[in-house]
Amino acid sequence: MSKDPVTTRVQPDGLRYKSKAPGSPFAPSGVTGPATMSCFLCGKHRPRSLLKTRKLLGKAQYVCDPNCATVAAGASAAPPASPTPAE
Repeated sequence: MSKDPVTTRVQPDGLRYKSKAPGSPFAPSGVTGPATMSCFLCGKHRPRSLLKTRKLLGKAQYVCDPNCATVAAGASAAPPASPTPAE
């Protein structure tokens, strides 16, 4: 089983790709730090507002809030509204 030949080369100016967009998809949004961080449990990048800290392996780690499956489904963490009493 052989690999495909490498079709890109490093140019004299140090660039490898001609069509690659510059920059990072995880660019910071201000002076407070990165706009996204990865969840320690699922590894997906999320906005910091969707993460919380939890003590795992003796250290505070960022994880999805309330859990990874709920955030992935896009469901909100708000509890369901209680039914109104009948009069």
